[in-house]
Amino acid sequence: MSVLAIIPAAGTGVRMGAGTPKQFLSLEGVPIFIHTLRKFARCAVIDSIDLGLRPDDMERVRQDLAREPIDKPVTVIAGGATRQETVERALAAAPPDTDIVVVHDAVRPFVGLELIDRVVEAARSGGAAILGIPSIDTVKQVERQMILGTIPRERIVLAQTPQAFRYPLLRDAFANARQEGFMGTDESSLVERLGVTVTVLMGSDRNIKITKPSDLPLARLYLAQEAEQN
Repeated sequence: MSVLAIIPAAGTGVRMGAGTPKQFLSLEGVPIFIHTLRKFARCAVIDSIDLGLRPDDMERVRQDLAREPIDKPVTVIAGGATRQETVERALAAAPPDTDIVVVHDAVRPFVGLELIDRVVEAARSGGAAILGIPSIDTVKQVERQMILGTIPRERIVLAQTPQAFRYPLLRDAFANARQEGFMGTDESSLVERLGVTVTVLMGSDRNIKITKPSDLPLARLYLAQEAEQN
């Protein structure tokens, strides 16, 4: 039974404010999504990788992949208008022996290999697992700029990826969401609607999602630190 990593990279990068989608921005001469791909290519528990892309970006990515020596199967898949559609299309193309599916943001290139290992193992044993970090800020529930209440921080985690699931469970969650017209912000939100318990493992402050210009200096620092360690 195999483990498939799905990396949706079909976003347009609106928050970055650049003409180039954030996953294709250069980080020390290499596109951000390639840095992310390298982590999953190095992870022993991952057997194959699917990249979900906008059709207009597929040729560009094929050229990037041709320059990158990767010893695991990488499949480029035409994504949909939303992240949810993109991941669902990758699920539909999953190899028949797929046991676990791991979904990871293309713009989180600093995920540790041990975090991938842990979330896969937790999904094998419990069916569904994600990474999360505690909120250090006070969290307010609001409506129309009015505070309705304060949510205890000990009950809050900030979700990260990778998120891992048994393949049949995730496939059913996507089918259910499509049938009921539900759009989630992550894969876990779809699985939760089935009444399935999702395990939360401690993530990492370094596992940042590069979404805005102010994230780039920190990303360069982390990349330099990783280069020193290798």
